[in-house]
Amino acid sequence: MVDCIALPAFSEALMRPLEFKNRRYMELSIGQKVCYPGQGVCVVEELQQKSIGDCSMIFYSLRVLNDNSNILVPMANAENVGIRPLISQIQCKKLIERLASDFQFISSDWKTRSREFTEKLHSGDVFEAADVLKKLTFLSREKKLSFREQTLLEKAKFLIISEITYADGVAEET
Repeated sequence: MVDCIALPAFSEALMRPLEFKNRRYMELSIGQKVCYPGQGVCVVEELQQKSIGDCSMIFYSLRVLNDNSNILVPMANAENVGIRPLISQIQCKKLIERLASDFQFISSDWKTRSREFTEKLHSGDVFEAADVLKKLTFLSREKKLSFREQTLLEKAKFLIISEITYADGVAEET
């Protein structure tokens, strides 16, 4: 559920950190690149104020870099949907190490595998996407992948490559 925030004025709300019921919300900057689960890298284009009934809410307008589509996310709900900053250069190195390492187990049941892989890709965690990529790449060498598994493999590749591509410019926070 998204919190409804009554704002006296849009510009005034932008001048102070947004708080509601003593909760601080994820603060994103215009132009910042973020990862949106299942979509990949997005850029924060603008903040938009929209009125819904008697409530006024602020939305992040995100542009998906892959296809230039737009996503509106309520500021109050940004963290809940899984938006996160891109990985840093150090995390990028760890991701590459993870891709090179062995994996533990692959379920022999395709339904279980499909559910597990789909959940991992929608989690927004690039390290989970790496696990999917490793396992499906292994399986593709053992047998022909089903259409669904091939689609999941391509999605995992896309999510990892897009994040690594843009992670190069992200500094590690201290």
